[in-house]
Amino acid sequence: MADEPTGGTHLSLVIAGLYRIPFIEAENIKKDIHKEEENMMLVRPVLEKMATIVKKHIYGYDVDQIYFVGGTCCLNGVEKVFEDILDLPVNKPENPFLVTPLGIAMGSLK
Repeated sequence: MADEPTGGTHLSLVIAGLYRIPFIEAENIKKDIHKEEENMMLVRPVLEKMATIVKKHIYGYDVDQIYFVGGTCCLNGVEKVFEDILDLPVNKPENPFLVTPLGIAMGSLK
């Protein structure tokens, strides 16, 4: 198993740095659906880096598709960035925030 530090926090840091605003303001901008297209242009390099990290870690494994969870994948078009780099289909649930709570609930039924 491998992990490298990147994700939603890094997207917010990019926005905060660009606009020279506090992190919490950047978080709010990142989540603003009215700024989604602009945000994707700003954070695309971070998403590409994330996809490159995934590509490195799945190399040599028989992976035929990727499944997204969590807040970062709520950005419209994030799956296309990953698909272009990974050359694999990327699946994004309708509500990525519910994946973890639903998994915990299902696991508790055993």
